[in-house]
Amino acid sequence: MVPSGRQQRSQRPGAASLPRPLPLTGRAVPCGPDGSGASCVAGYLPTGTTANPIHSVRLNPNVGPIRLLTWGSSSYYEGFQAMLLKRMSHGFQAQGSYTWGKCIDMGSGSLLGDPYKNSLSSLMFFNRNSRRGLCDFNVAHNFVFNFIWDLPTPKFGGTVGHYVLGGWELGGILSANTGTPMTLVMAGDPLGQGSSDPWPYPSRVPGPGCSNPVNPSSINYLKLSCFTPPTAPASFAGKCVLALDGNGNTIPGTCMNLFGNNGRTSVIGPGLINLDFSVFKNFKVERISEGFNIQFRAEFFNIMNHANFQPPLDNKVIFNQDGSPVSTAGQITATSTTSRQIQLGLKLIW
Repeated sequence: MVPSGRQQRSQRPGAASLPRPLPLTGRAVPCGPDGSGASCVAGYLPTGTTANPIHSVRLNPNVGPIRLLTWGSSSYYEGFQAMLLKRMSHGFQAQGSYTWGKCIDMGSGSLLGDPYKNSLSSLMFFNRNSRRGLCDFNVAHNFVFNFIWDLPTPKFGGTVGHYVLGGWELGGILSANTGTPMTLVMAGDPLGQGSSDPWPYPSRVPGPGCSNPVNPSSINYLKLSCFTPPTAPASFAGKCVLALDGNGNTIPGTCMNLFGNNGRTSVIGPGLINLDFSVFKNFKVERISEGFNIQFRAEFFNIMNHANFQPPLDNKVIFNQDGSPVSTAGQITATSTTSRQIQLGLKLIW
């Protein structure tokens, strides 16, 4: 029986698996970024490139855009952890912890492309090799040491010596770790990605002096001589856009429209060393109660006044789109910790 108002249509086996063609309601127009090539149906024009934009027109304006969400990434982590602990005895306790770790992934974001300041957005999902590198949050070495020491009260001095020389307490926290990775890029869009945030890589110059291409003690953090615009063999030269030097002359062998070999998160930023120190003086007033204590506290943050710099993420662009060097490349502009800070306080404990 066929329900009323419907018609039964015959269908041969396998017909349901055949794709349904798009309706050819529009006139055929040239297809391609420059208007040449095979014909396309009007309403299905390609987007084109930044240099030759062709704005597409939806066939059905009631249908919104479709975004691609893929599960095409992976991450690996290897680590080692160790800890030494001295429990409180004779008024002294201490603890030291060390972690070595290495995390490698193909992008440290999930729904958000750039969750960290050193992240790259819009990674090429089809180019896995260009995405693979250290995790954006990777810290290879991390060491933390802390201690508390109740200094013993001397036996001499009588009552005055007891209150002046007794009741002192020292404490400290030492933190030391290597830096987080960063990615160096070239300005503009020499690869023609058409992305709002393209990220073409430069190349690393081989050699022992460039195995670690940074100057840890310099405001200009990068050894700029260790980097060059991408290069290509002579057989590929006909397809390359040559880079320019600082004087506007072309550099033979360069190829600005290629990926360089200095890939994602391949440069490690500055490390961190910080020591916080504290001195307490306890004035116990046992006449009031056994636990009544007036404590004077002097706390020193970054007591060594060591300058800990942030990676030069604001100056990660080292070449312009034409291959000429950027004058501010690699310059550090911010610190990750404050200068020495001193805090005084009085605490009442009962």
